[in-house]
Amino acid sequence: MYRITLIFILLSGLSLGQEKQLVTIKGYAPAYVGKSLDVNEILDYFTMKEGPIASTTVKEDSTFSVSFFLEETQKVVLHSNRNRSIMYIEPGAKYDIYLPDKDPYEPYRPNGNNVEVTFFGLDSTDINYKILTYLRWQDEFIGEYYYLKALKPLEFSQNLDRFKVNVEKYYSKDSSDVYFMTFIRFSIASLDNIQHAADRNRYEKHDFYIKNFPVSYRNDAYMGYVSTFYEKMMPRLPMETNNRVYLGILKSSPTLIMRALGSEYTLINMRIREMVMIKALGEAFYTGEYPQTNILTILDSVSTTPLFQSNGIIAKNMIIRLTDLVSGGRAPDFAAANLQGEMKTLLNYRDKHLYIHFFDPTSQKSIIQTDPLIKLNEQYNKDVTFITICPDKSLDSVAKSQLDKIPWEKFILDEKSPVFKLYKVSTFPYYILIDEMGYVVAAPALTPMPNGQYETIDKTFFYIKKAREEMEQYRR
Repeated sequence: MYRITLIFILLSGLSLGQEKQLVTIKGYAPAYVGKSLDVNEILDYFTMKEGPIASTTVKEDSTFSVSFFLEETQKVVLHSNRNRSIMYIEPGAKYDIYLPDKDPYEPYRPNGNNVEVTFFGLDSTDINYKILTYLRWQDEFIGEYYYLKALKPLEFSQNLDRFKVNVEKYYSKDSSDVYFMTFIRFSIASLDNIQHAADRNRYEKHDFYIKNFPVSYRNDAYMGYVSTFYEKMMPRLPMETNNRVYLGILKSSPTLIMRALGSEYTLINMRIREMVMIKALGEAFYTGEYPQTNILTILDSVSTTPLFQSNGIIAKNMIIRLTDLVSGGRAPDFAAANLQGEMKTLLNYRDKHLYIHFFDPTSQKSIIQTDPLIKLNEQYNKDVTFITICPDKSLDSVAKSQLDKIPWEKFILDEKSPVFKLYKVSTFPYYILIDEMGYVVAAPALTPMPNGQYETIDKTFFYIKKAREEMEQYRR
């Protein structure tokens, strides 16, 4: 039985209507001289879509400074030269940081690497200091006791409870810091998800952590816990409820879906129910079990007339995430027959990166890139799968010979095929790079020939190959 009380009481006043205060972030970034440094907020933690807050340019002496107004504490993302870092910011705070290049021992990632911010003169009352201190404490606990979970589950549970009590005692003086106390509460809630001897069931967790606690849209620990708790909600529903949800989707009615979900005990909170409906529709979009057009219609309705304004933002972002071909987003699936008549989908290409070549053999611009593309395939085909997709056209002998030269898998599709629309192909040649998990790395991707900045896809392939080789050596 938990003795955590102070941390887990209902914290009211999460939206106190604070006045906006100036925040300043300055520091050094020698690896990014001349590059823009962007500060983005996370618009919602279900889609992880970001929005700009402020931007600056790193000066020749490697310094930078950016200021903006902020209303509430939140996590932000710093972007420069495709790399990203995270930090927490508070209204009225000033930060002095060092932004490094990527870790030299970490493989280059074409979509950018995560780098850690170094803080100078960080006060012990700052949210970054407190969160980093707590996370280090939590990591030490897991490192020392996690192995007991399977060997001695009762002992693990006892140590976990002791850790929670110690956390309560230590942070009781910070009870006025709503953001931090929420972060602590739901970081510990995530520890409770570790299966152990004293594990709570799903309904107990709901009542203890979620039921009477205000929704904290800006708090990553809260939203992370809620997102995990309600993950894959559709399969959890009883058959009768699931059928009612399905009927609501067929009728494109968010009202019917909300009524159906209301029979699920963990969704008695209307605000959370609407959030979870949006999340569940997003998860169902690519399963093939529900009509995608209807899902988009429902999300559009929620985005314009939500029960709760913040949920409307999530619905709007979910539509963008599901339909936009953006780096980091899930690539649209397709079903098409290759020249051998074999039906293929995106799932057939999950063993390595996929480079999709949209090719018009009647276009001279497409033709001149064929030979460089073939050379790239010869060099990297063990690390990247190449496929070519062509619109169905009447081909003369020259165009047909160009198509025949391509040695990898080819698809010839009707010009009105949804594949071209899904991948936003407006010109030829056009390239898309997708990773082995089915997420877009670049759209459009670099080509085999230099662009205006003398960049080609070759460098990206080189680092993909290097990363795969390093991973294979590690597995040995």
